[in-house]
Amino acid sequence: MSRLYPDAPRVGVSVLCHRNGQVLLIKRGKAPYKNHWSLPGGLVELGETLLEAAERELMEETGVTAHLGAPAETFDSIQRDADGTVSAHFILTVFCGAYQSGNAEPGDDASALEWVAPARLDERLTTPGTPDRIRRLLAR
Repeated sequence: MSRLYPDAPRVGVSVLCHRNGQVLLIKRGKAPYKNHWSLPGGLVELGETLLEAAERELMEETGVTAHLGAPAETFDSIQRDADGTVSAHFILTVFCGAYQSGNAEPGDDASALEWVAPARLDERLTTPGTPDRIRRLLAR
């Protein structure tokens, strides 16, 4: 299944993992949004629940685990070319949770990672809506 110029939306997950007032961000290593900072996440695999996908993606991309509860938010991420052609369409469900264990190191699709204070989010090139989403979900 192609992520770029798909024939249907792709279902994915993101994880807002927090610790000591900071959130874990990854720098995307692949398109779309290569080199943008984002929450760790990825596509749901066949036969996998949303929660299982969130746990797997967090581990694959960061090497950490978190106490994840019910989904916190679901949203569409749709990108279009200049002519209006859909170049990417993801339906993403975000999970939030406190850091549990593991040594945070970039893996899988992440080229880098950092624990970042919410006040410093606007200093980074991020995927669309990421700073506002993080602040909103942490305030809950």
